[in-house]
Amino acid sequence: MLRTVTSSVVCLALLAAAPAVSAQEVRQSIQVLGPGDGGPMQMLPPGRQAKTGTSRVRGRVVASDTGSSVRRAQVRISGPDIGTRTALTDAQGRFEFRDLPAGRFNVSVSKASFVTMQYGQNRPFEPGRPIELADGQAMEKADITLPRGSVLAGRVVDESGEAVAEAEVQAMRMQFQNGKRRLVASGRTGTTNDLGQFRIYGLPPGEYYVTASLRNMGTMMFDMFTAATTTAGPSGSNQNTGYASTYYPGTPNPAEAQRVSVAVGQELGSVDIQLQPVRLAKITGSVIASDGKPMSSAMVMLMPAMKDAALFAPGGTTRTNAEGQFTLNGVTPGEYTLQVQSGGNAFVTTGAGNAMTFAFAVSDRPGGGAPAPQQQEREFGVANVNVTGEDISGMVVVGTRGAKASGTIRFEGGSKPEGITAIRMTAPPIDPDSMSMGGFSPNGVKENGSFDVDGLIGARLFRPVNLPKGWYLKSVTFNGEDVTDKGVEFKPGEDVTGVDIELTNRATTITGSVTDERGTTVKDYTVVVFPEDASKWALPMNRWMSSARPDQEGRFRFNALPAGSYYAVAVEYVAQGEWSDPEWLARAAKKATKVSLDEGGNKTLDLKLSGS
Repeated sequence: MLRTVTSSVVCLALLAAAPAVSAQEVRQSIQVLGPGDGGPMQMLPPGRQAKTGTSRVRGRVVASDTGSSVRRAQVRISGPDIGTRTALTDAQGRFEFRDLPAGRFNVSVSKASFVTMQYGQNRPFEPGRPIELADGQAMEKADITLPRGSVLAGRVVDESGEAVAEAEVQAMRMQFQNGKRRLVASGRTGTTNDLGQFRIYGLPPGEYYVTASLRNMGTMMFDMFTAATTTAGPSGSNQNTGYASTYYPGTPNPAEAQRVSVAVGQELGSVDIQLQPVRLAKITGSVIASDGKPMSSAMVMLMPAMKDAALFAPGGTTRTNAEGQFTLNGVTPGEYTLQVQSGGNAFVTTGAGNAMTFAFAVSDRPGGGAPAPQQQEREFGVANVNVTGEDISGMVVVGTRGAKASGTIRFEGGSKPEGITAIRMTAPPIDPDSMSMGGFSPNGVKENGSFDVDGLIGARLFRPVNLPKGWYLKSVTFNGEDVTDKGVEFKPGEDVTGVDIELTNRATTITGSVTDERGTTVKDYTVVVFPEDASKWALPMNRWMSSARPDQEGRFRFNALPAGSYYAVAVEYVAQGEWSDPEWLARAAKKATKVSLDEGGNKTLDLKLSGS
């Protein structure tokens, strides 16, 4: 059984829980849900059951242009104690969620031809507002208004003007992410029909870049699973030419792409893209293990550099044969990192800001592939590859088992909550553009709090996930030094012990309300809290910064920020992610309110609405 989790930056976790998974099951299980398909989803940690209670949420969904009811819209409610639950609106546009526990929830609505919206969202690319419920509380008017979605439509053709079917077309927008501005996928994905026509609907108004590719997420995942379960097989003919991902109107270079703008409900039907033919390269080589022997049945993955655009699809995936040899066919020009990992599992973690993990655990190998040899330690190999269209042969990648870090999770105060073994330890790379194998502990934390993470190369952070409710990361120390935010540099093959991770249940909180220049309380705003120390603004996986939207009562809340000195600013509108731009923060600091947080402290703020 495979489970799929997605987010606005294509966050995908595949965990194989069954002892055997067939290729057919993978085809049936692959789901690709973007932000246009229903908003954020939340999964409960393994072993945690959804809670019930006596609270409820009711509301109505209407169209913004006519005020008429929207029937059979899909409504999702998400929360840390329930995961995600779904309901459909009736003929009058009404929906209801019953038996909810006390807590904070997010509600989103999607319907074809409309923009997907969250409760309390009034502007494009703005987070919704949470709903805070006490025991037995009923919220009767969680109403959501859906604007008509904009549409980008056109044709995808080849260099001869002939229609290209089965091309994946994606709208992208410029967004500040992982320390820089880059193109990030936004909204639904379109697929061309036999006439080369595509239609991306339900888009918020705004400016977009449009890209077309013949390689889609479903194909990518199936290729990865096939590589994980079979050895290299025969290859087809005519693999020397193909098409690169092409941006409107016809360039493989994101810097040369043209923007298209759409207003609310507008359909732009002339976004025609001509795919650019490129020479495809074949990469051949061999992988040698650290003992000098061929590394057989190792996973080989070619990952693109994410410089101008957040592209997650591998450039190619295969396995080495018994002699350690590999072949990657049909590679388009570009800059890549060739990553090799031995063993039956493959874990890929992204750099700061994107939690993306591929995990394949397969015990049988359909198609006749030989099972991977049992090895004491997984080994890894990394090489940078610049593909220009010419074949690359004779590559030699030397494996190393990578560093292995072991340590202990401690709980402040000595208390020991339930669910310790459900905690998973991750060690993502500090480089925000990196996608690296390793850095994931599939076996979880032991009952005594000890853990091991292997396959560590380069600078890594330590971040535990699936924490018991009410517990938060306090610090990571190594050799007596606080490395929570700067991480640890690992050398291949070394064993490191003594990584100490402390969790706390003494969470800090900041709550408050916002008034305008006349002193009137406002209920629609965004509050951003960020550290006074500007050197912390660009930290990877930044735990010192956060934004919040008001609940249904107009109050905002921040939980579990580290103790320290902060700025807090309330603005009418800031797009999701834009508040992490250091230039935006520098402007905001000039009109922000200072606030100091002590360990476990609670602060109440009354902020004045500031211009954004």
